[in-house]
Amino acid sequence: MKTEVVDKLKTKKAVIGIVGLGYVGLPLALRYSEEKFKVVGFDIDLFKVNKINEGESYIEHISSQSVTKAKQNGFLATTDFKKISEVDAIILCVPTPLNKYREPDLSFILNTTDSIIPYLRAGQVVSLESTTYPGTTEEELLPRVEKNGLKVGADIFLVFSPEREDPGNENFTTRTIPKVVGGQTPACLEVGVALYSGVIDKIVPVSSAKAAEMTKLLENIHRSINIGLVNEMKMVCDKMGIDIHEVIDAAATKPFGFVAYRPGPGIGGHCIPIDPFYLTWKAREYGVHTHFIELAGEINSNMPSWVLKKIAKALNQHEKSIKGSKILVLGISYKKNIDDMRESPSVFLMEKIRDEGALLDYSDPHVPVFPKMREHNFDLTSIHLSPEVLKSYDCVVLATDHDKFDYDMILANSKLIVDTRGKYRAPHKNVVKA
Repeated sequence: MKTEVVDKLKTKKAVIGIVGLGYVGLPLALRYSEEKFKVVGFDIDLFKVNKINEGESYIEHISSQSVTKAKQNGFLATTDFKKISEVDAIILCVPTPLNKYREPDLSFILNTTDSIIPYLRAGQVVSLESTTYPGTTEEELLPRVEKNGLKVGADIFLVFSPEREDPGNENFTTRTIPKVVGGQTPACLEVGVALYSGVIDKIVPVSSAKAAEMTKLLENIHRSINIGLVNEMKMVCDKMGIDIHEVIDAAATKPFGFVAYRPGPGIGGHCIPIDPFYLTWKAREYGVHTHFIELAGEINSNMPSWVLKKIAKALNQHEKSIKGSKILVLGISYKKNIDDMRESPSVFLMEKIRDEGALLDYSDPHVPVFPKMREHNFDLTSIHLSPEVLKSYDCVVLATDHDKFDYDMILANSKLIVDTRGKYRAPHKNVVKA
């Protein structure tokens, strides 16, 4: 069976099924389509499915032209999970959030897996790309996949291959980012390598699914800890009257042993604020307390509160309180030049500002309407910036430094700017660095 599956993948006769057509699944589906694989995309969101089948993209940095081209190559999106039986590879790209207790929420993975179980058959490969704790593939997916009598490693093949998408990063594409692959058995690994080698330039096989799961967590914990460090350094430098960005620039001239991370109003995206807690939770099972990881998480999650205090102090110096003040937040996506709102620190900051009684608006050229989110609710649309508009606000908070903003106009017409991104480096009487 293994040989048949590998041959089918290598000759591009396999039908690829992508479950979850979001920021991870859609680029992957388009990549397989580019290589002339037949691709079926699955999602429970009818809006996404309809947009894709109309040849349109709903994600800003993915062009509608690429979706149209994929459609011409046979790419089909559907909400009908019965079609799982028609595909040879099932790649799961679904969210893995935290619950209100900051514990792993595997409901998307488990519910999706349970949805495909009735339609699994011999000769298929199932690959999980969603970030999770080490052991998920073996402890959760393996028994479910085998529950109808299929033997993993013989009849069906189980793989973990963590996604590494970086939305808006023009230096790397789905094709050029090396792909880590771990299999539940050696046969599973061989099939997993064949699954991805036709569309990704470099495959990095590891010894097990657990090793692949841990690899993804290490990557993101590394970033979380270093961002936590630089955010803490920012607070220390602020007390000392030192510009943290000047210090980072100077340190970055060292040609070895230093990597520049930038502070901000918090930490955002679909991985870094969440993934470290998957390991802290799992580590408790082994009696290990992850001090570093939890401390970094605490620092990063407290940054919106620190920025709020800076806003309050800045307004106070202008003889105003936050309550009743008109405040405009610039940039609400989690990083510059994209429309991705997942775990955006701007949103947490907006909630804190709103809770203090401010009259709140936002401006973001990438997010024209505040989207529906699982845990956040704002009935707002993006404000178009002009000199007159800027002059009408008591405070402008730069939360995400999009390139599309006219920073000279903002500086010239704002009564007060609280800059959380270090965009305004030169001292200015109306700019407060946060």
